[in-house]
Amino acid sequence: MDGKMANKSLPENTSRRQAVLPPSLPWKIRLNIWLIDAIASFARRPNGTINRRLFSFFDPQASANPNPVDGVRSTDLTVEPSRGLWLRLFTPAGECSGRRPPVIVFFHGGGFVFLSPSSRSYDSLFRRICRSTGAAVVAPSYSLLPEHRFPEPYDDGLAALRFLESADLNLDLSTIFIAGDSAGGNIAHHVALRWSSAAAASDARARVRIAGIIAIQPFFGGEERTESEIRLNRAPMVSMKVTDWTWKAFLPEGADRNHEAAHVTAAAVEKGFPVAAMVVVGGYDPLQDWQRRYAETLRRGGKEVEVLEFPDTIHYFYAFEELGESQKLLEEIKGFLEKYRFPKGVDDDDE
Repeated sequence: MDGKMANKSLPENTSRRQAVLPPSLPWKIRLNIWLIDAIASFARRPNGTINRRLFSFFDPQASANPNPVDGVRSTDLTVEPSRGLWLRLFTPAGECSGRRPPVIVFFHGGGFVFLSPSSRSYDSLFRRICRSTGAAVVAPSYSLLPEHRFPEPYDDGLAALRFLESADLNLDLSTIFIAGDSAGGNIAHHVALRWSSAAAASDARARVRIAGIIAIQPFFGGEERTESEIRLNRAPMVSMKVTDWTWKAFLPEGADRNHEAAHVTAAAVEKGFPVAAMVVVGGYDPLQDWQRRYAETLRRGGKEVEVLEFPDTIHYFYAFEELGESQKLLEEIKGFLEKYRFPKGVDDDDE
């Protein structure tokens, strides 16, 4: 089929600005961003190891709560006890009009290195997504760098989908959207690709069927230095120094940044990959050129792609509820789910 790509820019494009952070960013958020960047930098050692205790000290955790909090329940479920894999499930507390809610399987960011579904910032984000969209949010844990490198996070993501297939949960497994932000967006792509490719090659009908992918400022790269990487190299969290460290720790020994994990090709998405994708891009994100190229790669592979541009946003902007762009993103995600959810007939009764 012919690929389609819609671009939504909110507001005017700012690709030529030289500032590292948008001038309109509130000082409290500005301070928070620099603090996160400083802590992560201190925790990330030059020899490729991590001072995980230091970062954990500044990573407050939120407990799951089966009682409704602002209309959302949450519970933790064990995926593979031998490997310490688990997930946090967020479900709307209200009625679903007789239908099970659609499902967003969301892989958290953190450069493959930091954070978890129980990190307070992500627990809050997942609750907001669940409340705003009416979808259940499944947030899997996965193995972190540098203790675990390629392809373990992808394998862990597949384990989470297999768990959903076998578990007795009141979810519409025919309508799965695979999502992720930053490194989680990378994981979302590769998990969706591997799951869908395996399903396409099998005669068996999987209960878990992927309707689309939502990649929020996904982490991709390559040997080339792009214009945005160079121009915004002083940006917090995703400078070239940080991304180079991450790819070296993540990719197989001897591999460069053109490895398939970092550098997606059109040939890899032509068959089996979900037909619809939303790619979110920020104008102050050094990774923006790679994100646009990713969207174009999906389009060349015959996919329907919506590129959502937020020109005045930083990497990780969606975590700050007080930013208007953060709420706008949730509205766009809700619209994407409504647009690409499988029609009635490919639904609960078919499971």
